[in-house]
Amino acid sequence: MTELRIPTARLDLVAATLAHVQAELEGADRLAALLGARVPDGWPPGEYDRSAQEYFRERLAEGGAAVVGWLGWYAVRRADGAAPALLVGAGGYLGPPSPAGEVEIGYSLLPRARGRGYAVELARFLVDRALAHPAVSRVVAHTDAGNAASAAVLERAGFRAAGGGAEPGSLRFERVRGPRG
Repeated sequence: MTELRIPTARLDLVAATLAHVQAELEGADRLAALLGARVPDGWPPGEYDRSAQEYFRERLAEGGAAVVGWLGWYAVRRADGAAPALLVGAGGYLGPPSPAGEVEIGYSLLPRARGRGYAVELARFLVDRALAHPAVSRVVAHTDAGNAASAAVLERAGFRAAGGGAEPGSLRFERVRGPRG
């Protein structure tokens, strides 16, 4: 399968394939070789932990090429001068659009990559990509009520607060198809 790699302003976003996730579960050096980027100590970040990686591996094994791009994406900061390409985070969807036209996104960055706009760049990409698909009418995201930084990322990515989330202490954010999203 050909790698799906999409450039944004400062990042290369790489759709996770079964080969990527299997390599990632085996070791950072294997993932680095596939991505062509350094994988820093501390990988994986935040909620993108081993259980999330295993979830994506199972979904990719079940769905094959049809689900690539509807699951995980690696955020690679492109090489710049003496700085090599560097894996800074991961994000993606929990799966393809639901019958109601909804997808949910999530993202996580390494601590040293936070506060640089990478999360907003990643979230905007995920939203724009989803809403460009005819089967998607709504993109949702959830965050802990106390996570002001995550809420700010979602707001900068065009989301609007939509009340409490499914989990106690969480908030739901939404973007809907349309000119004002």
